[in-house]
Amino acid sequence: MMKKYMILHVGYETPTPEIMGAWGKWFESIADKTVDPGSPLGPGKEISHSGTKEMPHDKAAITGYVVINADSMDDAVRIAKTCPIITSVRVYEAMSM
Repeated sequence: MMKKYMILHVGYETPTPEIMGAWGKWFESIADKTVDPGSPLGPGKEISHSGTKEMPHDKAAITGYVVINADSMDDAVRIAKTCPIITSVRVYEAMSM
């Protein structure tokens, strides 16, 4: 049975036509596995017991996400490795509740 995995994109680079083309091709290549194509993320805030702080939109920021179906974490990682990585990506299994 397929499981859902969230791919989080880390880092930001001003999009060029080449970058946008690479992303378009990648999304086409994973269309049959895509649950939610996600969207880019802008600056955010982190809330904790000690307060709220600004989250900058920089090379360490989570700047987008995609939710996919995959057979296993290894399969999800294999898929994530094919994306046009800016800084890095993180892959998490979406657990059932």
